[in-house]
Amino acid sequence: MPPIFKALATITAWFLFILGLVLVVIDGLVFPIIGRISMTDAYLATGLGIASLILAVVAMKLRKMLQ
Repeated sequence: MPPIFKALATITAWFLFILGLVLVVIDGLVFPIIGRISMTDAYLATGLGIASLILAVVAMKLRKMLQ
């Protein structure tokens, strides 16, 4: 396999991991406390953040398989 696939998998995994953390922590926990978004939006943001974190783990597993 060309090394570009490993680099793309790494970039994708980091992007999904950071996106997941931002969605869970900022949108899911902080904004509902200060009243910036509704609870429905907070639940949606938390769910999307958890899905993003799971996809980051899958991307890292695929990256490890490329080695």
